[in-house]
Amino acid sequence: MTASTAAPFRLRLPLLCAALALAGSAQAQSLLELYEAARGYDATYLAARAQFDASQAQADQARAGLLPQVGLGAAANASRRDSELNSLDGNSNSQSVTLSASQPLYRPANRLTNEQAGLSRDIAQARLTQAEQDLVVRTTQAYFDVLAADDTLTFVRAQKTAVAEQLAAAKRNFEVGTATVTDSREAQARYDLVIAQEIAAENDLRVKKLALDQLVGRAGTAPKPLAAPVTLPPLQPQDPQAWLNRAQEGHPAVLQAQRAFDIAQLETQKAEAGHKPTLDLVGSYGVSRAPSGITGVNGNIRNHTTSIGLQFNLPLFAGFAVQNRVKETLSLEEKARNDLEGARRSVDQAIRSAYFGVVSGQSQVKALEAAEASSQSALDANRLGYQVGVRINIDVLNAQSQLFQTKRDLAQARYNVLLGNLRLRQASGVLQADDLRPIDALLAK
Repeated sequence: MTASTAAPFRLRLPLLCAALALAGSAQAQSLLELYEAARGYDATYLAARAQFDASQAQADQARAGLLPQVGLGAAANASRRDSELNSLDGNSNSQSVTLSASQPLYRPANRLTNEQAGLSRDIAQARLTQAEQDLVVRTTQAYFDVLAADDTLTFVRAQKTAVAEQLAAAKRNFEVGTATVTDSREAQARYDLVIAQEIAAENDLRVKKLALDQLVGRAGTAPKPLAAPVTLPPLQPQDPQAWLNRAQEGHPAVLQAQRAFDIAQLETQKAEAGHKPTLDLVGSYGVSRAPSGITGVNGNIRNHTTSIGLQFNLPLFAGFAVQNRVKETLSLEEKARNDLEGARRSVDQAIRSAYFGVVSGQSQVKALEAAEASSQSALDANRLGYQVGVRINIDVLNAQSQLFQTKRDLAQARYNVLLGNLRLRQASGVLQADDLRPIDALLAK
């Protein structure tokens, strides 16, 4: 490269770097975008979706017990008769076609089974809702895990740069006799420690990215970071009882337990229906072709048969099976009642824990923001003291480590608050994909 071409190249180099930086930022994905990708790829969610479809079809099967049953039957027979009287020998064949139908008129067990199917459909919907909410939380967790690992690596590298500068300064001061060998060795030890931390942070970031890639089905995902300055949304409503009231309206876990209890009650009624009669409307139409069997009439005769009537059945004694079945269902009904109460208590505890976790996290963020400012002031004071000779090198290194540690903890605390808000909504049973939009609004554009 000649001197005449080197100058334009040096001018184009910053523009090329800027273009590459913009291209990299354009490929970064938002949280909502990665959630939509996970929704179409995550095996756990897709399995829950398939189970929901199967449960819907299974519930629809129960209606068959209330609808007409129609069947078509056909038969063909051939026979050969050999007799001592040759005149009676011969072949014969017959054919028949029968169309039969029945319509249940009074079958209490079938009606109760159909009602149970409707309740089972509600359970399937609640399970799918839980799977969707779980996917929202898992995607957000993986997203923030990558951001937190990237923050840790950034802070470690910044600390590495600062420690390297202190190490170089300590070596220069030792060479000119203004510092002791202890300062140089302390700086070297701190630098070696930061190198080890950097290696660990790089590996942790790779692992977290692989986990996010596997969740969303994409390679090389790049989550957008939080835009500075970070302003976390307030917790609304700021009353744990309000969140508890939301859960009572239709929490998926409580709804499943409630529907299971309702099904158990209907199962007891079904068992008791074992003593009740059943009544069906039945009918048939048949066409048959067979030998006449009448002396003097040769050949086959076609017959048409039509019948319609009522079929009544009353169980009288079944070896105490019905009574024992009733005892069984009553015990299962009591179990379902206790499961429902247990579900309500678990939801209550989960909501309270999640609520106070968010409140505590918000307070921690405020404390760490103050600690960040204090750590920055302490570092500036130690640097000034080192320059005038009233502080030693290790004081500056400790102040730097404290600042970078505080920055990392602050970033993690912010992620925990945002994730805690989602977990609180999940605990209350009201979490939706649209709840990711306020978080997306906080990300860098």
